[in-house]
Amino acid sequence: MNEALARPAVVSRISDLIGRTPLLELCRTETGSRLLLKLEMYNPTGSAKIRMARAMVDAAEQDGTLRPGGRIIESTSGNTGLGLAVIAAERGYTFTAVVDHHAAADKLRGMKALGTELVYVVDDGTEELATAAREELAEDMARGQDNTIFTEQHNNPANGVGYFPVAHELHQALGTIDVVIGAVGTGGMLCGTARELRKLAPDFTTVGVEPKGSIAFGGPAHDYYQSGTGTPEGAEIGALVDFDLIDEGVKVGDVEAFATARALARTGLLIGGSAGGVVHEALTRLPSLPPDSTMVALVNDGGEKYMDTVFNDDWMNARNLLDPAVEREIDEKLTKLRRN
Repeated sequence: MNEALARPAVVSRISDLIGRTPLLELCRTETGSRLLLKLEMYNPTGSAKIRMARAMVDAAEQDGTLRPGGRIIESTSGNTGLGLAVIAAERGYTFTAVVDHHAAADKLRGMKALGTELVYVVDDGTEELATAAREELAEDMARGQDNTIFTEQHNNPANGVGYFPVAHELHQALGTIDVVIGAVGTGGMLCGTARELRKLAPDFTTVGVEPKGSIAFGGPAHDYYQSGTGTPEGAEIGALVDFDLIDEGVKVGDVEAFATARALARTGLLIGGSAGGVVHEALTRLPSLPPDSTMVALVNDGGEKYMDTVFNDDWMNARNLLDPAVEREIDEKLTKLRRN
């Protein structure tokens, strides 16, 4: 194993456990094409986003905008906030997360447990996604404050840099890759991985997935329940969404995304709702790939944070998101492919 990618047997900080996440072969076709899942829930906090949280703090320390005893402020739907909470706790910073009630409750509880100050941009209990309002408030809170930074994940170049190691991990493990597919929210994970991977193994297709209702790949805009992904109406598409690096952009609805996550749970694997959208699109594409192709789906987080939502029948039914027929269809597709 490449020493740079090897994890020491004993570490002294939680952040030393970031990266080197496993690849799981979910299924393959009769022609030998396979779908591999890059399981980012094996990072601390159960998400890929701690990778870029660390990179953003590193960059702020290096340019002198964040000094010992400083304060970090970020607008977050949860996973970025959890990552920043860990890094802040390790390094002695105060962390303030600007949030809304669209975020999964377990993510909010997790941030608070890690010592985060939660500031709600809207505190009337509404579940609307308030990305633009959150970012405006976070920017206002940081403006003019000494030793205080708004990490601004949607436009922070360090976000993408934080995912460069993903490319090296994939290249080391696989060499040749034909398709990389992932969710597009800030754009950091998919585009950061793709940018670096093109230097190592340039001949692959990049597929970006966003929720129906998100606007990065066009309209129409409407509300959606997949959290931590997409660009809602009224929010600017982040500077890290590099359309030159995304060969195809597609949309997956909440019903299909959540049905896929629920179907995968019955195979023993818990993934998050937006990751369900990525895997749904990957399963749709897999049978049409050329023989012996390798497709890698970037699975941003696990399903443990969505017990109150995606895996809660009452919550799903109340929002008309539960569709047993779609779940059965995905169950059957998985069963067929897993027999090959």
